[in-house]
Amino acid sequence: MSSSHVLAGRTVLIASSAPQSLTAELEGVGARVLSWPRLDIHAPETFAALDEAIENLFGYDWLIFRNLSAVTFFLARFQGLGHQISDLDSVRVCAVGQEVLQRLEASSVHVDIMPERLSTQSLLDAVENYIGGRDALHGLNFLVPGAGASHTYLPGRLEDAGARADLVTTYQTCSTNDSYRINALLRGGAFDCVIFTNGSEVLELAQLFDVNELGELLREVVVVCANQETTQCAAGFGVTANITVEAFAALALANAILSYLGR
Repeated sequence: MSSSHVLAGRTVLIASSAPQSLTAELEGVGARVLSWPRLDIHAPETFAALDEAIENLFGYDWLIFRNLSAVTFFLARFQGLGHQISDLDSVRVCAVGQEVLQRLEASSVHVDIMPERLSTQSLLDAVENYIGGRDALHGLNFLVPGAGASHTYLPGRLEDAGARADLVTTYQTCSTNDSYRINALLRGGAFDCVIFTNGSEVLELAQLFDVNELGELLREVVVVCANQETTQCAAGFGVTANITVEAFAALALANAILSYLGR
């Protein structure tokens, strides 16, 4: 095999917004390059499940917001149904991430806890510390607004502790066909490498799958970050970068991947 095709048979995942020069460099050495779709966040086809959850809010002990989209669409629907923000005082509220916290506070929603990190484990630790231990989770009901095609591991972890978690469709992200295709390829081990050229792309992929712990999805994939800031952002989503390039350049990224995968 010639050096110009050293990545032949390898498949790389990048954002659709990534520089075209990066795709060209990777394809030039034989890699197959696929991109996840641009994030398009919009209202769900139906609010039926969300409306039911809102009208039965008294049945929940906790409300967990894992991203800004969940906050935006939930509060718009909540108030659109004639409810006041003060009606949320009956439930405990968890905000995952500083931006979510700030948006909730700006909307006058009280926040009881904010996990130190974005991971599911950090969220569970924060809740357990607040309520007095894992045993106290038994019998509690959690409402988690999110996207229609969620891949979060939170419900299973809560159910293991005897709690119940309802993931309610509050918004949708991009084309379901595109997101399902990328997810199927990830689950099937089709990708050898994923590249993040900035922190926004990390957030975008997490939102695409409505998950705060990308590390689970990418555990068999070589993760490449364009700089230290992106690496730190990825770590917040439970992702460990295998390769970090000190400054973004398409050629530098391609060469780093060549050295790592082509060895």
